[in-house]
Amino acid sequence: MRWLIIFWIFIVSATAYLDRVNISIAGRSIANEFHFDNIQLGWIFSAFLLGYAFFQAPAGRLSDRLGPRRTLTAGVVWWAAFTALLTVVPPGARAVLVMIIAVRFLLGVGEAVVYPASNCVVASWIPSTERGIANGFIFAGVGFGAGVTPPLITYVMLQHGWRAAFWVSAAIGLAVGVVWFVLARDTPDQHPWVGSAERQRIASGLPAAPAPGIAAERLSWAAIFANRDIWALTLSYFTYGYAAFIFFSWFFIYLSEVRGLNLRQSSYYTMLPFLAMACASPLGGWISDRVMEKRGKRWGRSGIAIVGMGLAAVFIALGTQVESAKLASVILAGGAGALYLSQSSFWSVSADIGGKSAGSVSGVMNMGGQLGGALTASLTPAIAKHFAWNVSFLFAALLCAVGALLWWFVDPESRRV
Repeated sequence: MRWLIIFWIFIVSATAYLDRVNISIAGRSIANEFHFDNIQLGWIFSAFLLGYAFFQAPAGRLSDRLGPRRTLTAGVVWWAAFTALLTVVPPGARAVLVMIIAVRFLLGVGEAVVYPASNCVVASWIPSTERGIANGFIFAGVGFGAGVTPPLITYVMLQHGWRAAFWVSAAIGLAVGVVWFVLARDTPDQHPWVGSAERQRIASGLPAAPAPGIAAERLSWAAIFANRDIWALTLSYFTYGYAAFIFFSWFFIYLSEVRGLNLRQSSYYTMLPFLAMACASPLGGWISDRVMEKRGKRWGRSGIAIVGMGLAAVFIALGTQVESAKLASVILAGGAGALYLSQSSFWSVSADIGGKSAGSVSGVMNMGGQLGGALTASLTPAIAKHFAWNVSFLFAALLCAVGALLWWFVDPESRRV
């Protein structure tokens, strides 16, 4: 049953990225209709990420208190509503840019619950030795959802316009949310479909508390923000988010406007980084779990993160030096895949450190990642305008290298909070 729960979070994760990446595919059509330039479009991209980032920590605390089942259901309904709401903003309205920015910001607020809530599920349902692969599958949904978005949204846009594409996204989200509410429970003890053997397997595999009673207590914000391991994780995830969101926000436009691919070619080649993410995320989680069993968490979690982010820096930098648009797409996709080898390490370590406050700890960490994403959404076109698009990607590669180095300061065995 725990793997069925994880599979449906994979679906929720994919749907969340459908509802956030659709605007990068429809962005040119929206910009043309509303007369926005790339800088203004970057503000719209950033608005979502700012709402998403600033509400990570509250969303994590909400998930800890109300449970992931109710929190995630409410979040899905919220973001489906705001996805659809964007389609009714009138082009001729005064302050139309402000209106669209507000809608995207509030969409980000709703989506903020997704991964803190999923980490609560991992903390309650998944034994420690399985958390790498579990998180790998969850975040494979990122690559899968973002990968199917370009051809799906492009097809609906060409047939019915960009508004219809957003209605389709909202409808899919609502359907996924209904199934989640029926299927999920907050803990194995609450679920009628969990057998005694699985319940015992889960309970015996949960991390032990460092002192009596601490695992049953929720951590204060002061304890969370005073922990140096959480700070190192958060700063590293900031660099991770900056690099990842250059693909989510600007890769489609980069291929079509800078590399010269047509709309259909851009939609297909835009899939490559996200398919690489979908494959690399569970692979990285599986490798992390296997290495951890043999060499401990230091090698299994930190080591895999260092290797993944280091390789991402190399591939992204190399991709900027290739003249062929198609070959550059493949190499850059390799960078995205390498980056996602490290994804499960972030979330497994934050779940282990957080315990019963896994939602809060991972929310703080993910806030750092989304602030990095918000920065790249606005800074990438600015760097490209004043220097070159290649410089934008080289800066992302540099941050990946910094993020890899920050993992040297993370002790994955830490439960000092």
